[in-house]
Amino acid sequence: MTDQSESERGFDHTQIEPKWQETWSGEDAFRTTDDVEDPTYVLAMFPYTSGNLHMGHVRNYTITDAFMRFSRLRGEDVLHPMGWDAFGLPAENAAEDRNIDPNEWTEKSTESMRNQLVEMGFGYDWEREVTTCKPEYYQWNQWLFKRFYDAGLVERQAADLNWCPSCETVLADEQVEGEEKLCWRCDTQIDTRQMDQWFFTITDYADELLEGLDELDGWPNNVREMQRNWIGKQTGSSVSFEIPGHGEVDIFTTRLDTIYGATFFTLAPGHPVAREIAEDNEAVAAYIEKAQRADEDELEVTSGQFTGKHAINPATGEEIPIYVADYVLEEVGTGALYAVPAHDHRDHEFAEAHDIPIEQVIEPAPDADVDPEGIDVQESAFTDDGILVNSGSFDGLGSEEARDRFVEEFDGDHVTEYKLRDWGISRQRYWGTPIPIVDCPDCGYVTVPDEDLPVELPEYVHTKGNPLDESPEWKQVDCPECGGPARRETDTMDTFVDSSWYFMRFVCPDMEDAPFDTEKVSDWLPVDQYVGGVEHAIMHLLYARFFTRVLNDIGLVDGVREPFENLTNQGMVLGENGQKMSKSKDNGISPQEIIEEYGADTARLFIMEAAQPEKDFAWSPEGVRSAYHFLQNLYTLAEEYASGRTSTGSATENADYIQREIAATVTEATTEYEELRFNHSLQAIRSLVSLLNRYQSITDPDPETFEDGIVTATKLLSPVAPHVAEEIWDELGNDDLILEADWPEAERPANYDVEQRLLKSTREDIRDIVEMADIDDPEEIVLTVTPAWKKTVYDFAQETDDDLIGTVMQDEQVRKHGDAAADYAKELTGPGRLRPQLDPDQERDALERAAWLIEDEFDTTVTVRAGEDAPDDAASKAKPGRPAIDIVD
Repeated sequence: MTDQSESERGFDHTQIEPKWQETWSGEDAFRTTDDVEDPTYVLAMFPYTSGNLHMGHVRNYTITDAFMRFSRLRGEDVLHPMGWDAFGLPAENAAEDRNIDPNEWTEKSTESMRNQLVEMGFGYDWEREVTTCKPEYYQWNQWLFKRFYDAGLVERQAADLNWCPSCETVLADEQVEGEEKLCWRCDTQIDTRQMDQWFFTITDYADELLEGLDELDGWPNNVREMQRNWIGKQTGSSVSFEIPGHGEVDIFTTRLDTIYGATFFTLAPGHPVAREIAEDNEAVAAYIEKAQRADEDELEVTSGQFTGKHAINPATGEEIPIYVADYVLEEVGTGALYAVPAHDHRDHEFAEAHDIPIEQVIEPAPDADVDPEGIDVQESAFTDDGILVNSGSFDGLGSEEARDRFVEEFDGDHVTEYKLRDWGISRQRYWGTPIPIVDCPDCGYVTVPDEDLPVELPEYVHTKGNPLDESPEWKQVDCPECGGPARRETDTMDTFVDSSWYFMRFVCPDMEDAPFDTEKVSDWLPVDQYVGGVEHAIMHLLYARFFTRVLNDIGLVDGVREPFENLTNQGMVLGENGQKMSKSKDNGISPQEIIEEYGADTARLFIMEAAQPEKDFAWSPEGVRSAYHFLQNLYTLAEEYASGRTSTGSATENADYIQREIAATVTEATTEYEELRFNHSLQAIRSLVSLLNRYQSITDPDPETFEDGIVTATKLLSPVAPHVAEEIWDELGNDDLILEADWPEAERPANYDVEQRLLKSTREDIRDIVEMADIDDPEEIVLTVTPAWKKTVYDFAQETDDDLIGTVMQDEQVRKHGDAAADYAKELTGPGRLRPQLDPDQERDALERAAWLIEDEFDTTVTVRAGEDAPDDAASKAKPGRPAIDIVD
């Protein structure tokens, strides 16, 4: 718990945080007008309305809030909105458990989370708040659905769904529990049922979405790769195999050159021919049922069932056995494969397990690095391209040529296949956007006219089936075209539809005659910085990219085809044991607990200090306390100075060093903030504050320099710890908000890195000497800077590869030092790169500026002298970057 004496000496977070939150709210500090010249859009993925913030939320929203504040201090006009992903199954489940309406549950949860966000000090333009479950938002889901429908991007297709025979309803995957695949509500084992669904034909944009990834330089490479794999473009060939009694079955392959080696044929459990065979084959039917109940991680390469049927290989005319195998995926290719165990690892494992022949038809090309004699396909598959063998008249052809020839030879086609499937948006649940379709017996499917939107949800009905099916007055409607009796669509939309365009609605949330203003959205998009979890790397981000491209193509957005320019995926906050936080592991940390004990700024600071945004890190009570003490330290430093309790003077020599450190901290923190490396920025700020503490503890600091240091540290810290920063700013006598101040500007001191390396190594060398010589109370430390001629030799060594001694001896000033110069040159020859070093005058200035730090550490005086002014024995030991050290005991 917070120590009372600490509270008395520092700030009381329970007082200052509500004060500044009220101030920001009263002054509309985060309101963004539309008429801005240089718009910057900073956005976190909006939350589902669970009712409580967790540490993952806090991390996500602190990242965008800190970046927003940083950008504002640099003079940018920043849009930083917040809203609620309010539809979805969890709210419906929660309402069902509590016997209340989902809307009631969602409103309570939203209010709770909004209050928590305010308590964390997050600066949102709340006038732009959107909530996806409100009719004024979801009417535009319906309106956009119609535009997609008119553009030919909506289809009605059959799809396999989870069906609970007891509840008589379709279940989402999330509602199916355990290995036994039981209904979440009644524990009945679910079936698979094929039903018609509404789909967005995202596959029409597959190539565009794939190619567009190459332009997303501001996205993590792993996210782009995940989307590439999800789209899964493959170029190959399609040929047909005859299955007597079942007609021709198309297969897709990228290795048509291996067709002569096909020794069996495989069907996915969901393939139509597999289902046909299962009607008369109990073993196949049992296998299909088992395979469809298995989780993806339970699938085995060797699992399969012989059907008793055979396919005819179009290359050889021979019959090969047909298996149903769960390693063949229905959604990949055509769901059917010919198998060549000699040249595919999966097929090889399956063939071994089922005692199927393995026949080699490819051997290494003559110029390959692989020895043909070393290939034994009975032991392991050979998967490289090569030369055809055992392939009839085609023996000797190269793999690539054979693939082209075989397309014609076997009446095939060149085909491009995708793993990407159309986006099924139908959900058989209540808490979502009603799909604006009317099913008329005479007119078919008819879209609801714009003037009748929104189609609002009816009153919630507690039922074991789909609540919309239990609302006859809502469901029965007149056909918009013929006026006859018709039926509303009772499916609601996938909630990913809500999040596929919400970032556009934030630009103009109160617009009543359109989902958004085309000109404004085109000005603000793409989002400059988007932050959210990597779990959304595929579905949400892919759908948002799809929506943006479609809206551009139909004229609702102008010139913007990618919604998010820069993307950051924040890592997880783990428990103290390094495991993911969860109730079951009893390692969760409530943000509210941290706010109450230490304050929001402490939580924000700890989370930003712990790791870079994309990295996971473990929760640390010690780290939280360290963050709290640091904030108290800075506040106390500033408050004592502002109140006049800090004695000041004119220690100008020390001030020179402090001023250089201030400038260096500004440049480093600015660079790191720009790259969202907040932990690096905060490390630099901590170092500056520590230096200011030391400065005022050993001398009466120069007031102008000391105040500059406090002001700079406070400004640099303010994006992460805004409440404390505002309090310090106020203590220093400023009338405005620090939020409205200017970001510090400074140039990094010349040769700063070289100078810091010099000071670090010198202090380490002094410590080593003191320890080795067992010196308790040194009387004086004398530092001798290298003579100028040694720096000349050093410079020659950096530039000369050969005959360094001969080169340096051509220099008249160096030549005067004879053997000493030659010996030093020998030290510098050989492997190893010489790092830049300061000139002797610069080195002396740097050491003199920092002498007070050495004097404080060793409680003695420090003298710095030029090599030319030192005795020969001292000068001879001094080298560039390594002054000679003499300690008088």
